[in-house]
Parts: sequence; C-alpha cells; structure tokens
Amino acid sequence: MTTENKPEIAENKQPFEAWAQDTESDESDNRVEWRVNDASSGERIDKHLTERLADRQVSRSQVQEWIRTGAVTVNGGQVKPNAKVAAGDGIIVTIPGPEPLEAFPENIPLDVVYEDGDVIVVNKPRGMVVHPAAGHPNGTLVNALLYHCKDLSGINGVMRPGIVHRIDKDTSGLLMVAKNDLAHASLAAQLKAHTVNRRYYAVVYGQVEHDKGTIDAPIGRANQDRKLYVVTEKNSKHAVTHFAVSERFGDYTLLDLRLETGRTHQIRVHMKYIGHPLVGDPVYGGKSGRTLGMSGQALHAGVLGFEHPRIGEWLEFAAPIPEDMEHALNILRTR
Repeated sequence: MTTENKPEIAENKQPFEAWAQDTESDESDNRVEWRVNDASSGERIDKHLTERLADRQVSRSQVQEWIRTGAVTVNGGQVKPNAKVAAGDGIIVTIPGPEPLEAFPENIPLDVVYEDGDVIVVNKPRGMVVHPAAGHPNGTLVNALLYHCKDLSGINGVMRPGIVHRIDKDTSGLLMVAKNDLAHASLAAQLKAHTVNRRYYAVVYGQVEHDKGTIDAPIGRANQDRKLYVVTEKNSKHAVTHFAVSERFGDYTLLDLRLETGRTHQIRVHMKYIGHPLVGDPVYGGKSGRTLGMSGQALHAGVLGFEHPRIGEWLEFAAPIPEDMEHALNILRTR
C-alpha cells in the first residue's frame, strides 16, 4: 500500500454482517542499547530515540526528560536533547520504572448493561477515562468498577484491573470487563482472534461514496507528535475497519462500523485517512467547527457481542446512541 496516494477503499459486496531499525541491539525490560547506522546519522538524539523506541509507545517529551536526567548515554557520556547522532555512536537507554500508582474505589454511578460472576458490561459515558494514568488519577471507569464490583481480574495490574479493551475518553458506549482471570484470558483471546463483535456508530463529514467497504491501512504514531496516530508503513500495526452507510445527509454521513482490529484511535484515524473525519473530533476532525452541538466526537460503541468465558454462550448487547448525538442526527434529518 502506498500511503502517499489517494486512499483506496475496498468495496464490500457481501452483506455487512458477513464480513526499520538500526544495527543489532540488546534489549531488556528497562535497558536498550544499539549503534547508530548511516541512515540515522545527523538526526537529533531526541527524535532518533523516539522513533527507535516507538514500539514502547514513549513520547518525545518523555525521551527528552530521560536525556536530561542521565538515563541516556552516547558513547558513555551524557548529551543534550538537541545533540546530533553520528553513524557508529553507541547509545544506551536505561528506561525508568513507572511511578507507583494505585486505583481506589469511588462511588461513581455506572450504567450496567449486564453482570454475572465472570463479566460485567457497562455503557461508558462520553468524557470518562477508562483507567487511571498520568493526568487522570481518579474519576475513571476503573475507580467506579472497584466500588461497584470489588472483584476484578488482576491480569493487568492494580491500575487496570479487569480491563480487556478500551474506548477513548470522548467516545461513549459498551465495554466488557473481566471479573476474574479466567474470564480475562478468554475475552482477551477472543479479541485477538477477532471474534468479538464490536459495532460503532459515527457521524462523519462529507458524503461517503460506497455503501459498504473496508479500510485496510496500518496505523502508527506520528513523527511530529507522538500523541497522535496516522496511517503509515513505518513502525505501524495492521488495522482493519469495515463500514456501511446507514444514512446520508448531503454533507454528512451516518456510518455503521465494525472493528476487525482494535488499534488506538483506529476509527478516528481511518476516517480522517479516507477524507471523512468524525464530527466533533478535536484532534482528527479538522478545523471546520461544525460540531452540530456535540460535546465530543460523534462516535458511539453501540453493539458488543462475545462468547461467555465460562459457559460458551453467545452474548450480545446494544446501547442507544447518546442524547447529544441523537440530537445532531435529528438536526440533519429535519434540515
């Protein structure tokens, strides 16, 4: 695939439901070392490290802080973030361990769609972060779950108990959460095998030409801003999104989307890539400002189906589109 050309959409004729590296390195969990090759010579050290460590999902600001605190050495000595690397330089990065954090139960209302001894399905409101992280130590879905359940799987540690998959802060909709390790392992395996049915509803700018189609385009971090994701062949992961047009409103379209893979920001990035960004998306939606009264991006995880981890029965749930998104659709329908 050539990402510089106009993106191609593979039209789906079936019913919708059918559907670079430097020289040899030495790596461990917290220590990485390598020698710079000719192609990387002349790059700024902070940019070089950010690209080299892309699989660890570190930001350029993180790398700059490591350089300033001496966690990075070049040929045995410390450097500044704007120093240039040269072919043959020996770089060692000692990655600091994460700061100890702990999630605490908080009495936050939850919209519980289903619950038993193994799994809980919740309808997350727009604006809620899924789990605690830097900048969001509390008020998250995990804090609410710890208060509500008191029995979540420990596979993902104390900060993400029970969390098998995530949706963005400003995306609403359904999430499945594991209440024990058996359930967690089963649900994670289903996600990996692409057997979980995850359907989203999105309002996008422009009129989508094909009634049905598939976007098969790899996603990785943007070089200019490591918090953003783009379609790229470099340091990327396979990403596939299926879509079907539900309604057209002239210069807007309501899409029914199905995720085959689950990359960070996948739908938002793929929609921008084909020239139809999400309405209300503050990052990938452009500068049109036409948000139709939305308080965030017009994206809702409306359907979630999976095999019960213990009894093997197929479970499928639906959550109605949130009020502000429904209001936006009513505006478009009555124009």
